[in-house]
Amino acid sequence: MSALTLVIGNKNYSSWSMRPWVLLRQLGIPFSEVKLRFHSEEWRREIGRWSPSGLVPVLWRGEQAVWDTLAIAETLAEWYPGHGLWPAEPAARAHARSVAAEMHSGFRSLRSTMPMNIRASYPVKGMTAETRNDIARVEALWAEARRRFGSGGPFLFGSFCAADAMYAPVVTRFATYGVALGAESQRYCDVLRAAPGVRAWIREALEEEEVVADEEPYAASAPGT
Repeated sequence: MSALTLVIGNKNYSSWSMRPWVLLRQLGIPFSEVKLRFHSEEWRREIGRWSPSGLVPVLWRGEQAVWDTLAIAETLAEWYPGHGLWPAEPAARAHARSVAAEMHSGFRSLRSTMPMNIRASYPVKGMTAETRNDIARVEALWAEARRRFGSGGPFLFGSFCAADAMYAPVVTRFATYGVALGAESQRYCDVLRAAPGVRAWIREALEEEEVVADEEPYAASAPGT
């Protein structure tokens, strides 16, 4: 099998890039990384070469490009059937795909009012009524997955899978914006943040120095104001 190359954006900001990067790293699938910083000369020069959609992430294997985070997860499951990208049991696998797809297509308020910014701390910022509803739905999804399918380990479906990778950026958002969670949700956040793949992404995000103004809606105001 040809080597994999994952094209991503800034680790501090790019939630969609985080998901397949964490998935690959956590499950021990080797890959190389190409990072194109948002709004940079390298982005303008290289994005057309690397991305058919003009967006990140994009996964390359030889001459084959796969773009969109969920498409990457499904394709990796075909290429690496023994790596547990989805749960093995059919009911759990169907549920995990549904949980992942809901993250992929939903939670628009959470994503817009609490954009991923791992370096920052903005407690109480972005908490609209719609965002609060999104957070409640996330907690309900986590609780149901853990109750029905999580007995075999600490993640949503026991072992780490693509569904956990889909929610890894949400966990960083909850930390950035000081979101108060129920005890079970907080335990899951702690487990996911401690996973080696997630921990590695966060560490590298904290080392980045680029500031992208478009990704920093709260930078000009102090937390709590």
